[in-house]
Amino acid sequence: MEGRTPSDPSADRHGRRDYWGVVLDARDAHELARFYSDLLGWPIAKDQPGDVALLPPDGVAYLAFQTNHRYVRPVWPDDGDSQQMMVHLDVEVDDLDVAVASALELGAQLAASQPQADVRVMLDPDGHPFCLYRSSED
Repeated sequence: MEGRTPSDPSADRHGRRDYWGVVLDARDAHELARFYSDLLGWPIAKDQPGDVALLPPDGVAYLAFQTNHRYVRPVWPDDGDSQQMMVHLDVEVDDLDVAVASALELGAQLAASQPQADVRVMLDPDGHPFCLYRSSED
């Protein structure tokens, strides 16, 4: 992309300038960040009022959250009348049953609609859908 530092995987990740990420709106950025930090095991790397980011232990991607006081919880699957999902996260897991149980314990909900046998659609505490799945190579 023009105007962007080219990737250099050999460089120290803290000195790199090619980060990219996903930012989710939330009722409370800190609460949702804590949920995903616990779920993924990623530390909170940035914690400012209304703006929190998680950084995985490697790579140059991040997951961030911003407080939006007008946030509207999405409905999944889309019902044609309500706020629809705009994005969802996919998380590969080794043991689907264990991962689902862990997510539920942390405050996620199992979505009512489950369209695939090898994927579990979950809803985070603010209603953002995320999918837990096992690799099809197993």
